[in-house]
Amino acid sequence: MHLLGIYTIWILFHATLCNYSEDQCSWRGSGLSQQQGSVEQISLHCSEGTLDWLYPKGALRLTLSPRLPSVAVGPGGGAGGGSGLITACVKPSEHFHGAQLYLERDGVLELLVGDRPESSPPPRVRCFNRQPGEKVALFMQATPHQDISRRIASFRYELRGDWTARLSLDSNQISTVEACRPCNDTEILMAVCTSDFVVRGNIRTVEEDENLRAAVIKVSATKVFRQKYALFIGNGRMAARGEIRTLLQCGVKPGPGSFLFTGRVHFGEAWLGCAPRYKDFLQAYTTAKAAQQIPCELPVD
Repeated sequence: MHLLGIYTIWILFHATLCNYSEDQCSWRGSGLSQQQGSVEQISLHCSEGTLDWLYPKGALRLTLSPRLPSVAVGPGGGAGGGSGLITACVKPSEHFHGAQLYLERDGVLELLVGDRPESSPPPRVRCFNRQPGEKVALFMQATPHQDISRRIASFRYELRGDWTARLSLDSNQISTVEACRPCNDTEILMAVCTSDFVVRGNIRTVEEDENLRAAVIKVSATKVFRQKYALFIGNGRMAARGEIRTLLQCGVKPGPGSFLFTGRVHFGEAWLGCAPRYKDFLQAYTTAKAAQQIPCELPVD
């Protein structure tokens, strides 16, 4: 579907009753004050936030323009950091109803999330890349309903300059071979410096999350070097415990040994990046430190 047809229908622009968060990371509004056929223009300037559209009517056009660092880490990412590539992900709420969400790219709409029946499974996280200089926006179109029952079309969004779509939950864009291969020494050392969490620990069990189509690694952490959020929590002398998710296709199995887990936080959940055995990491780290080639220091044993 081309935007010309959409804008021919929605020719009237009218402001809805809405509220921005003070830092313009989130938006909440109601379609009750919006005229049929109107398009509300919204601009958000953070790397993550939320949008809540109550009683959807007409349409919303959402521009996301955060300032992001660009450092790629992990298999296939290296430490190039200067590509300018941005990965955006949207996570619809479990009760997303009353609208359809599209990706608008170069004047063409691609459906990301459809309006769905109450009994259907929860909508999936959808991710996409934006190339440098590319004009990308999100477009939400209300679906007509005869009744006035309460409907809310809401989602969370995240944008990063240090991901690739391969690391996302949107498996349509994932190369399993690339996503599941072990990190090389350079990638491991860079991951230690730039990841949201760096933890030494053991694998207790591995479970399957059917909704996310992901493997959930239950970890006992013997040492938490760094964590951006409270992902691994201990009690007194008890080892800290936490969960790390990874692609189901990677076939992670529980086994003996100590690992160094690194990765990113994705919608409040830890997702695995590089995870070498601790002895292999220690060897690579010691060698690089002796050669004065480590990007940062870690208080290792």
